[in-house]
Formats: sequence, structure tokens, C-alpha cells
Amino acid sequence: MDGIGVPLVTPFDEQGALDEKALRELVDWLEDRGIDFLVPCGSTGEATLMTPDERARVVATVADAASVPVLAGTGTAGLRPTLELTEHAAADGADAALAVAPYYYPHGQATFEAYYRDLADESPLPVYLYTIPQFTGGALDPETVGRLADHDNVRGMKDSSGDVEWFQRARRRTADDEFDLVTGAGAVLAATLNAGGDGGILALANIAPEVAVEIYRRHREGAHESAQELLAASIELIRSVTSVHGVSGLKAAMRDRGAPAGYARRPFGRVEDAAREEIAGHLDSVLGRL
Repeated sequence: MDGIGVPLVTPFDEQGALDEKALRELVDWLEDRGIDFLVPCGSTGEATLMTPDERARVVATVADAASVPVLAGTGTAGLRPTLELTEHAAADGADAALAVAPYYYPHGQATFEAYYRDLADESPLPVYLYTIPQFTGGALDPETVGRLADHDNVRGMKDSSGDVEWFQRARRRTADDEFDLVTGAGAVLAATLNAGGDGGILALANIAPEVAVEIYRRHREGAHESAQELLAASIELIRSVTSVHGVSGLKAAMRDRGAPAGYARRPFGRVEDAAREEIAGHLDSVLGRL
């Protein structure tokens, strides 16, 4: 998977029920704006707030509606449930599986490596590693990533640490492999592309897919300074829909833009009008640069 992927929000209705019709419409909305692949059931998709059955339904709905590749989020805290979700994703038409590093309990590098090797050995889909240490409490070392890249069924990684030095070290250790290394941190997209990254899976791509796609296009065509300028202009929007207002703010801004994003599931709350106006102002400013 390379280019711009969307860590797809999951539309819920105001009572918290999964809205499959809106999910299909959202796939169309994003594809119409040029995204390269879809990533259902990740952190932005509120995967940890869904039951295994709901996660399977989301992946099946997205895979059926999509005309671009689908990288299904199947990771959990344990190997067996991750394998079960991966098997469902394969049966429902996903192209690959994104598995977050095991969390909740503290784990060392040997445990991470053994976990991913066991998963890749049994997975019916190509496996993509996923590290997001700010949520899981543990991170894969670049050396561990380099060893896992040698596995025939480990095809890439999403790094959401935002640590460009880590990314550069991991790229050096995977450069000789057929291994897609992408960032999950929008603020460092240009820097990771400069370091040899293959793209990004960005929350920004939910609310402003054409902006994320344009940053990547400019960089790919050699207009690195122009790509960096557009990214710099997008930083306040990125910050608003990630660290400041989160999933609730992101979905509210998407609804205001006409995207069928639905509502966030509890314990997320509603977003104040002032926050929505703030995000809308950042969005208008960035879209005006296209």
C-alpha cells in the first residue's frame, strides 16, 4: 500500500448504532476525492469501542463498497482474536491486515517479534505492522522491524509515533525489502516522504482528502518545497482533528462539510459550536490553497 490511505471513521447514528448505509456513502465520498486506499477499524475508526462482530461488519461493508485496496484493521491485544478478525477480513474481501502491536500488558521486543511472526505465519492476508506508542505504551524498535521485514507475509508498516528519526532508522533497515513504510502522523508526512516513506494513513484524509492527496502528489512529482508549504498550512487543521478535538471534532467537521461521517460513540461526547467553527476556519483556509 502506498500513497494516501484513510484511517476511516466509522459512522454511528445518534444512538450509537452502526450506520452501514452512511459507511458505504463515505467510501464513495472519499474515493471521489482521490484517495489511494482505505483503512477501516483503526484508531480513528473507534475500533476499540466496537464488538468483534461490528468490526467484521465494517470491514465487509467497506470491502464490498470500495474500488481501491482495503487494509483492514484487525489488531487486538491478543493473537487469537487478531487472527479471527484477520480471517473474517480475508473472507470478506480485504487486501491486507493492519495489526497494532499488542497492548495493555507491557511487552518487550522479543515478544513483539514472536507475536508478529506467529500472526504472519497463520494470516491468510499480508500483514502490516502498526506502532502507536502513545496509545499502546510500547513501540517496535527499528531493528525488530528490520528482522520482521524478512518474513514473506509481512509487507509493510504504519508508524504513528511521529518520530522522524525512528522512521529513518526503520527505513534503512527495510530499504532492501518489498516493504511499504508509511506514516500515521500527518505533521511529519513531508519529512517521512523525504526519508523514503511510501505515503501516509492520515486522519487529515477523512476531512480533507484532496489536501492529503495533493501534498503526496506534489512530493512525488518533485515539488518538495511546495508539498511542505501545503503541509505547513495544514498543521492547525491536523492538530484540531487529532490532539485537540479528536474523533468527535473530526466527525462534526466532516458532517459540516457534507461527508456522511455519523457521530462518535460513547465515551466520546459532543463538540461545542466554537470548536466546530474553529475547525471549519482551518479547513476553509487550507482548501483555499488548492
